[in-house]
Amino acid sequence: MFREMRRIRQKLSKEETIDILVKATSGVLALLGDDDYPYAVPLSYVYSDGKIYFHSARNGHKIDAVNKYSKASFCVTAQDKVVPEEYTSYFRSVIVFGKIRMLKDEKEINEAIELLALKYNPKDSPENRHKAIERERKIMAMFVLEAEHITGKKAIELVRQEDK
Repeated sequence: MFREMRRIRQKLSKEETIDILVKATSGVLALLGDDDYPYAVPLSYVYSDGKIYFHSARNGHKIDAVNKYSKASFCVTAQDKVVPEEYTSYFRSVIVFGKIRMLKDEKEINEAIELLALKYNPKDSPENRHKAIERERKIMAMFVLEAEHITGKKAIELVRQEDK
């Protein structure tokens, strides 16, 4: 169902790919938007066990797109070093394909919020974290993108450096 990478030598290992998803702090979510135009939006997220969680306002373009069509992709760029003299960039990136849905179950919502909060402010006290969550909880929606296919890729120049 999903295409395999054409340039297989550039494929990141599963471990490298997951490491990028865990460590990166932002990515771009691509959805089918208004009038079937692609809609891509940068956002903060957390990756856990094959799932990408993120928060959103309760209404807007993203919500409308998710409600219209559940298939989505999510792209994270972990490295992008432009090398002008070579007319290229040395990159590492990941693309996740899957289905997205708004979380409805309170337990699942709370777990997702906690994961996000811990990722972006791991040193905060549990008391402060819970106060911040409660302050924003009523105005936010939580989503999950359940991965069906994940690929990681690096620049051929990085492959060649590793082969030396």
